Amino acid sequence: MRENRLKRLWQEGQPALGGWLTIPSSFSAEVMAHQGFDWLCIDMQHGLIDYECALQMLQAISTTPAVPVVRVPWNEPGIIMKALDAGAYGVIVPMVNSAAEAQAAVSACRYPPQGARSFGPMRAAYYAGSDYVPRANDEVCCIPMVETTAALERLDEIVSTPGIDAVYVGPSDLSMSLGLPPGSDQEAPAFNEALERIVEACRRHRVVPGIAGNAAVAPRRIEQGFLMVEVFQDTRGLARGALQDLRKVRPEGAEGGQGVY
Repeated sequence: MRENRLKRLWQEGQPALGGWLTIPSSFSAEVMAHQGFDWLCIDMQHGLIDYECALQMLQAISTTPAVPVVRVPWNEPGIIMKALDAGAYGVIVPMVNSAAEAQAAVSACRYPPQGARSFGPMRAAYYAGSDYVPRANDEVCCIPMVETTAALERLDEIVSTPGIDAVYVGPSDLSMSLGLPPGSDQEAPAFNEALERIVEACRRHRVVPGIAGNAAVAPRRIEQGFLMVEVFQDTRGLARGALQDLRKVRPEGAEGGQGVY
C-alpha cells in the first residue's frame, strides 16, 4: 500500500504543511498539488465542491506525492466512507463535540473489528495498492475537528478516543464560540489558552494537533507545537494575487476589489 507520508512526518516530529482547496476544479487541484505541499484538503463542507468533483480532484492530486485529505460536510458515515473509497488518505470531520461523536467518526473510518466501515474501496485500491484493505486502518487518518467551547469542555475524552490520529482546530469557529469575531488568529487570552490546552491534550494522548490558518500565522502555530498546519487556501490566494497585480498597474481601478475572504 502507498504509505501515508503524513504519518511518517508526524512520527519524526516534523510539521506537515498543507493547502486548502475550495474551488471545484480538478485543474486547480492539480496546480496546487504540484507546488510541494505535504497535504491538500478538499473542502466539501464550506467549499463549493460536490462528490463527483471531489473524486476528480483526488485523481488530480494523485499525480503528485501530496497526501489527499477531504473535509466532509458533516459527521455522517455515508459520506466519510465514500470519501475514503474515492482515495482520501485522511478525513477531517467538522464540529466534533463529544467522545461519542469522535467514536462515530472513527467507526466510519475503520474496517472491522476496529470500526464499521463497509467494504468497497472502489478507487482507493487503485490509488493505494491491492493490499489496501488489510492496511487501511493503519494508514488512513481520522481527524475530528475541535472548534467549539463544548469540545473544549470534553477535550480529553475526545482526544483520548481510540483510533483518532489527529485533531484539527478551526480558529474562526473556535473564536466565535468564545464570543470573538471570526479569524485565524486572536490576541484574546481565551483563544490562545484554548490552543495551548489543545496542544497539551494532544501530547498527553499522542495525537497530532492540527490547525487551519495561513502563511502569516503558520510559523507561530508550528512554534506552538502544531504538526498539521494549513499555509495557503486557493480562493484567498487567487483573490490576493489578482488584487495585488491590479493595484500595481491601476491602483485607482482596484478600489472596488473584494479583497480576501
